[in-house]
Amino acid sequence: MDDMNKLSNPQVTIQTIQKYNFHFQKKFGQNFLIDDHVIRKILAAAQITEKDTVVEIGPGIGTLTQYLAEAAGKVYAVEIDRQLLPILEDTLQEYENVTVVNQDILKCNISDMIGEGKTCKIVANLPYYITTPIIMGLLEGGVPAESITVMIQKEVAERMAAAPGTKIYGALSLAVQYYAETYLAANVPPNCFMPRPAVGSAVIRLTRREAPPVEVRDEKYMFRLIRASFNERRKTLVNSLRNEPSLGLDREKIEAALSEMGLSATVRGETLNLEQFARLSDLLSF
Repeated sequence: MDDMNKLSNPQVTIQTIQKYNFHFQKKFGQNFLIDDHVIRKILAAAQITEKDTVVEIGPGIGTLTQYLAEAAGKVYAVEIDRQLLPILEDTLQEYENVTVVNQDILKCNISDMIGEGKTCKIVANLPYYITTPIIMGLLEGGVPAESITVMIQKEVAERMAAAPGTKIYGALSLAVQYYAETYLAANVPPNCFMPRPAVGSAVIRLTRREAPPVEVRDEKYMFRLIRASFNERRKTLVNSLRNEPSLGLDREKIEAALSEMGLSATVRGETLNLEQFARLSDLLSF
């Protein structure tokens, strides 16, 4: 299909919406891409080839899907909104390598869908309201994905890629970077969508690590420790951890662990990297 007839052409999107009398639903966070330059940036960041199986989350009316179908070997488009199914059947009718799956991605078994033993690349223009649950669900759930390339709220993308010591560095940064290497591929202004969102967006690629970058005795405990460390950013790490009842830590134990690591008792959580949190977790979890 030539680009003028694709949904990345705003006129084609408008015609399609009007043809089916489609109404955007806030509960699904629907904002459709109408810029082919942005779509090409997503494809380039995701490094899609004809050998790849792609799982697209939330295809909408099929804008990005049309490009994915031309670049990949196989595309599974997972769409939760039933009213979009007849539209997708129309807009994707000439692509035989696309399968539309009417499911909630949070309840979808991707391994079963693509076939046991196979891997995929995940690509999505994600609804902002559910970005973090979807991404963390994919990373923590052991989904057989080589990479996750997503369009999300710019602020959230920057937090995922943030380095220690910065104002936006936090528990999300550490959680994402434990499972994946981050690459911020592009910033995307609101006028690239219909309807326009209130905030800027960004494309980020998360390349899954073969193994975590640090060794830790108790992974779950480490992430409890990390979350507690950022609950009260202005407080010292000692006070933040001491104030979290579920950890059951006293000042002396925390200060002794920090001292063994060569860190001051007045250090704040935002200055520690993943390796230091793993070490602190091991010292405090026995």
